[in-house]
Amino acid sequence: MSLESQYSAIRDEIGKVIFGQDEVVDFALAALFSSGHVLLEGPPGVAKTLLVRTIAAALNLQYQRVQMTPDLLPNDITGSSIYREDSHTFEFHQGPIFTNFLLADEINRASARTQSALLEAMQELQVTYDGVQHTLPEPFITFATQNPIEQEGTYPLPLAQLDRFMFKVAVNYPPANEEERILREHHATAGLSDPRRMGVQAVISPEQIISARQEIRATHVREEVVGYVQRLLQATRDDESLSVGASPRSGLMLLMGAKSLARFSGRDFVTPDDVKAALIPAMRHRIVLSPSAELEGTTADEVLGYLMEAVEVPR
Repeated sequence: MSLESQYSAIRDEIGKVIFGQDEVVDFALAALFSSGHVLLEGPPGVAKTLLVRTIAAALNLQYQRVQMTPDLLPNDITGSSIYREDSHTFEFHQGPIFTNFLLADEINRASARTQSALLEAMQELQVTYDGVQHTLPEPFITFATQNPIEQEGTYPLPLAQLDRFMFKVAVNYPPANEEERILREHHATAGLSDPRRMGVQAVISPEQIISARQEIRATHVREEVVGYVQRLLQATRDDESLSVGASPRSGLMLLMGAKSLARFSGRDFVTPDDVKAALIPAMRHRIVLSPSAELEGTTADEVLGYLMEAVEVPR
């Protein structure tokens, strides 16, 4: 089964439940197949959590959900040692992060310390407790959701921690025709929202995901496309409306995302259009607007869109 076929099979399963969120699904799957993590941002009620549960149901993977709250402690996620009376020893008890597929719901509600413990595990793919390293299962992917509207009682993610996410995907309200379809097809199941009970089946195995990741790494990138990515990175650093531009790591994330999109289209090489398609989700959380641009109401997406128009595209 080719990677393109795997992508189509997962899309078909997700399409049974999620309507009108094609871009979100594409980048969620691009991150899954590229060893990345995804931050989903959108108002309440646009199916962020249902989307992640549906993707998990379409994959034959272990799934855990953590509701991030201000009183959640790092050990509540990573695990802790429990004293065993029979053996008079401490035994490490794994937390919910020891899974293939983790949903961290409303990540900006957890304290900075708890966020940091989660994000360190995402980066290192291991948990260190009492000096002992515990490796996370493979594959491992984290989806985190956050609500941009409610700022009361939240802890915004610092730039260095936002950088751990391959993509920041904006989940917006669906188009009118898709919203009608949601209302028509889901009004009787609104209280259930269980993807498996709504007909979603597991179509991909963990082994297929791991081999797909190797295939994506091997996707060819021409020298001209590498140069194009570098010019885009440099343009973010030279732009006066940005106080922090894109780092080399963000360029690597952009290329990995472009490779996934190329494979989804059945190609084994990356085009400049793949880079353009992945640019905003890969960069919007890694750049910082200057104070004057913020005062004018400019958004990171607008700046990136302008740079895409300004930077010369290779033929």
